[in-house]
Amino acid sequence: MKKKTTIYDIAKALNITVSTVSRALSGFPAISDATRTAVLETAQKLNYSPNKLASALKSGKTHIIGVIVPSVQAHFFASIIHCIEDGLKDSGYRVIIYQSNESVENEINGVKTLLEAQVDGIMASMSLETENVDHFAEIIKQNKPLILFDRVHEDLKVPTITLDDFKAGYMATQHLIDQGYEKIAFITTIHQIKIFNDRLKGYKAALKDNGLPLIDEHLIFGGLSIKDGRFGAGKLMRSKNKPDAIIAGDDFTALGVIKKLKEIDETPPEVGVIGFANEAFSAYITPNLSTIDQHAPQIGKECAKMFLKMVKKENPFQEMEHIVLDPSIIERQSTTKES
Repeated sequence: MKKKTTIYDIAKALNITVSTVSRALSGFPAISDATRTAVLETAQKLNYSPNKLASALKSGKTHIIGVIVPSVQAHFFASIIHCIEDGLKDSGYRVIIYQSNESVENEINGVKTLLEAQVDGIMASMSLETENVDHFAEIIKQNKPLILFDRVHEDLKVPTITLDDFKAGYMATQHLIDQGYEKIAFITTIHQIKIFNDRLKGYKAALKDNGLPLIDEHLIFGGLSIKDGRFGAGKLMRSKNKPDAIIAGDDFTALGVIKKLKEIDETPPEVGVIGFANEAFSAYITPNLSTIDQHAPQIGKECAKMFLKMVKKENPFQEMEHIVLDPSIIERQSTTKES
């Protein structure tokens, strides 16, 4: 088996000290440009690969970041992860992804696994089941950067990147009202997650501001999935006070709503449907889906920038940023009535 090149081999080839090679490879400022260039060229010629484990043990940094998300199948979270990776690559950081699959038990195991892997920090969007946040508090105890995005918890005093979800709920409702819908239902999660509670508050405020009644029968609390959308739409359309529009908690739930409405010949926009997240499929289903864009790429970019600031501080939580992005609406066929 071919012997792996070490910094000793580079030093021997250039007739310089091992410490000079080490400093040149790590970007030490006192090394001349000529020496640095010679070392880098020789390292490349000899196929030198740095021993990351030894470097991590010496510096206390692994240059690995953990990212916990409910699911990578959702384009929303996949897009955030992509932009986090892109934003950190020039700084030499790599990303380990852990899916909770909406399970708090999986999330707890994810935090434990990532901390055991000695990651330099963790970014997370919480599962629907998460209420107790002691497992996240352990990250703070270890003085490692923790950033929450999209789904956050008010008990955790950490930096956050979120959407103005009250505004998002209000915007979705107001759009339907502006399109002429008057009996607007809302299918959302039973779990007490801040973003979904805020969207519901926005929905209620928009109804009130437009003089429309809040009908308890039009609120469906359950899960967020295609299956839940089908179930919720079926229940709503069987009720005596049928809605003429439905807001779904996310685009997957909205897809289930549309499928059910088509089965009972109430195809949108006859009954208006709007979702959240602007998933990749939403522009290609029939009818294509109106949705609230949560600006996933920007969330990912902000996460990366925030981490790079935090990791340089002795106390990463000394000055905490809370970035709130504005939602925007993408109007498509599912809410556009023919004039």
